[in-house]
Amino acid sequence: MKLDLSTIMFVLFILLLTASIWKIWAFLPNKQLLDDDTTPEAEQKLLDVMLKVISDTKGELSEQELFESMKKEGTFDTKLFWRFNLNRLKHLLNSYYAQHPKASTTQEVFSSYLSR
Repeated sequence: MKLDLSTIMFVLFILLLTASIWKIWAFLPNKQLLDDDTTPEAEQKLLDVMLKVISDTKGELSEQELFESMKKEGTFDTKLFWRFNLNRLKHLLNSYYAQHPKASTTQEVFSSYLSR
């Protein structure tokens, strides 16, 4: 059986493509990272810290003051939330506002938090 050059090149291409895909797949992360702050549990921890700070200050904070106070809070995990910034806080607040339509400011968050 005689193989022409194009057949040999095609077989080599398929073999090398398979090896390349396997190597890429082998290095992709397959399990959750320790500092993954996007999980529902991490979101809930961050929400709890936010609500605690708002409760302690009776909701009389601007977003910037809330951000600074949250970072100083004793239960704030700096290793888990090392990417936490003002935009993430705004996202968290907007998520809370979407779940609780009567709250649209930190003062209203405080009031709705007390009524639970």
